[in-house]
Amino acid sequence: MTEKLLNHLAEGPASAPPLLLGPSLGTSYALWDAVAPELSAAHRVVRWDLPGHGGSAPELIGPGATVGDLAALVLALADALGIDRFAYAGVSLGGAVGLHLAVHHPDRLTSLAVLCSAARFGDGTAWRERADRVRREGMEWLVASADARWFTPGFTVPRLVRDHREADPAAYAACCDALAAFDLRDRLGEIAVPTLLVAGKQDPATRPAQLREIADAVSAATLVELPGASHLAPAQCPRAVLTALRTQLDGPPASGMAVRREVLGDAHVDRAQARQTPFTARFQDFISRYAWGEIWTDPTLSRRERSMITLTALVAHGHYDELTMHVRAARRNGLTPEEIGAVLLQTAVYCGVPAANSAFATAQRVLAEEAGDER
Repeated sequence: MTEKLLNHLAEGPASAPPLLLGPSLGTSYALWDAVAPELSAAHRVVRWDLPGHGGSAPELIGPGATVGDLAALVLALADALGIDRFAYAGVSLGGAVGLHLAVHHPDRLTSLAVLCSAARFGDGTAWRERADRVRREGMEWLVASADARWFTPGFTVPRLVRDHREADPAAYAACCDALAAFDLRDRLGEIAVPTLLVAGKQDPATRPAQLREIADAVSAATLVELPGASHLAPAQCPRAVLTALRTQLDGPPASGMAVRREVLGDAHVDRAQARQTPFTARFQDFISRYAWGEIWTDPTLSRRERSMITLTALVAHGHYDELTMHVRAARRNGLTPEEIGAVLLQTAVYCGVPAANSAFATAQRVLAEEAGDER
């Protein structure tokens, strides 16, 4: 018989680095609706439902369940999808699963993000009491307070509140059992993977101090506190969460302005900034962030190779003013006049003789000016 797996949604290229996203108690993978699609542009994103939540079968866990049991279900899902090592991010109970994985299965994680969570959720009394009442009365009494527990006043996500109402009481109570028993405080120092901690400054359930406790104990930890965020930060502050996760997963953005100055020279960049107006400011920012901060910093090609490609593209489209600038940039990136000439000769074959003729005239003028400056 086929083993039952956690319900899940996979997004993004199958060949991309895998990222698993875990939910908070009472929610479904819809918690990540405003974040996961953006992350899927560069990652194989798999978000999963807790047992008895969303589309996951309630019988996957029972009374007395532990966070370790939930982590085992996540690993079974990863195995079934052919995922060996993965980045992981989780909220609250989902974050506790990530902490467990980092301590007990460090070989499976490439990085960890723990959002609005804790290494211990109180002394367990409140969770055991909640589990008992849910087993007796069902979920409805909890739903009335969902917004207050999850969001700042005036904010709500109806889909998540509905997921809360529709969660299976027995499975929800078993998840409460897991939270009641969870305590990894004395093992946090064992976590070696790069770890991001995200705290909502207005979170009444897992306060920023609880995330700071983890950050202080984990050597490779970064703590981000989000103003205006409560317990379900990915739903309430998706842009801030997305920015933090992208930095965690892909590294901090490169300094586009620094690269722009290295390639084009201070004089050119200073002139461009001096000409900047409110009308052109966003375009100048776009150039620095995207062209220089992402494309020119990609180590796949050297700057010499990028200069050759750029010269060819500018000739092909007849952008001779830009060609002037990039002939100078090519020299700064290490191309000799002979190599620049060889590139332009190549363009005569594939871009046309008239285009190459104009390009040679432009380049000759720049190189002559450069030679005069050197004298």
